Amino acid sequence: MTLNQRALRIKLNRWLSLVGLASLACSSTAAVQTQKPNFIFLFADDLGWGDLGCYGNGQIKTPNIDALAREGTLFTQGYVSASVCSPSRVACLTGLFPARTGVHGHFEGAKNAARGMPDSLSLAYPTLPRALQAAGYKTAHFGKWHVGVEDASLYGFDIAETSNGGGQDRYEMPNGFDYFFRDSSEIIADDGIAFLEENRDNPFYLQLWFLEPHAPNLPHDEFLKLYRQPGGIPDELIIPDPLSRYRAVVSNLDYHLGRLIKRLDELGLRENTIIVLSSDNGPEDHHIRGKANTLGMGEPGPFRGRKRSLYEGGVRMPFIVRWPGVTPSGAVDNSSVVGCIDLFPTFAELAGAKLPSELDGENILPALRGEHFERTRPLFWEWRYDIEGYKVNVSPTHAVRLGRWKFYMNYDGSRKELYDEQAAPMEVDNVAENHPDVVQKMERLILDWRKTLPAWSGDARAGDNSYPWPE
Repeated sequence: MTLNQRALRIKLNRWLSLVGLASLACSSTAAVQTQKPNFIFLFADDLGWGDLGCYGNGQIKTPNIDALAREGTLFTQGYVSASVCSPSRVACLTGLFPARTGVHGHFEGAKNAARGMPDSLSLAYPTLPRALQAAGYKTAHFGKWHVGVEDASLYGFDIAETSNGGGQDRYEMPNGFDYFFRDSSEIIADDGIAFLEENRDNPFYLQLWFLEPHAPNLPHDEFLKLYRQPGGIPDELIIPDPLSRYRAVVSNLDYHLGRLIKRLDELGLRENTIIVLSSDNGPEDHHIRGKANTLGMGEPGPFRGRKRSLYEGGVRMPFIVRWPGVTPSGAVDNSSVVGCIDLFPTFAELAGAKLPSELDGENILPALRGEHFERTRPLFWEWRYDIEGYKVNVSPTHAVRLGRWKFYMNYDGSRKELYDEQAAPMEVDNVAENHPDVVQKMERLILDWRKTLPAWSGDARAGDNSYPWPE
């Protein structure tokens, strides 16, 4: 099936699903921009720091994301607050470190209780979309949810179309989960475009959480052909290798992001819309059993660690911001330490929304303006479970970043590691013995933070990087 044929089918499905949404403001022939900025938050799934051309990958084709970086600012020290899906997304919604909310790993039905987790993020926590909704914004979520079983609309969305929980799971029906993976970026982008067209006269917050390039990596042939090597072998005899499949779905994601951004600009919304693009955690590891075991082909760039690891490759993500006239274009910010946890306080400030009394994120507006920015609060991470794969990627259970330093230690106080992230971000040179004063300060930060968290319920092998592997 060609892209045009799929587009016709998907548009029909989208039209049917949007029946009854007449309460949304209709678009006018002449868009009138509001004084409040609009926000679009684009979140990929398992996309590594090194999976984009603009982040140094010379093999992968991501022309639209590369253009977004040229038109805005690329941050090289952008972080998420967890190394797996659900807690990372919780932090984006709440502006809180996810361990504080009791979300330590990904939501997985009956396994939640064993992990000391609820079945959903508690509705008691303030959320960014709820704050923006109260400030007069139209809010929408399209795509992956994975924040539990509660209806996503209850967290502050006028429209919430989801997969992986969040209510009706519309995207997974009626054609099955693998169908949705194959066409997911196109469907999510189409729904996002429809929302833009219907709300061009309203201030809006649009949250698009894509599934690609998460396994199972089911590329369409149009994108797979981009990575076929010449050699005279007929296409029908070529067995796609995992790396080509991975790159093809990243290029597919890039294509549909390009469609969305192009339509935004055509609607006259370019100047008054802030676009942020990031990813929920580092790339999958091919050691993981199941659909991912041949598809962990993503690149963490020069960093140690992958998904589930607190090392940089698991939590340092692409972070690109386009805000014409405010965010410097074509800039690369190598000094500001920013993250998705900062979106809540930053967007709320710009929207004139009421802020909760306590947030862990910071207002990063100076960094977005190209000004000097230095965090005043540490960034914390916690991981309570075992990590499959190469032992070099198995991090201790806790980490803290403050200034140039990142410090790690296990729950029991073992494996104390200190790295200078400005001078040696590959994290292969543990300098803890050379800086006992820094270690003492950072260890106290972790110990004090842990007092605010739910009781420890970690695996027996959490933070254990001994070899050989257990049976």
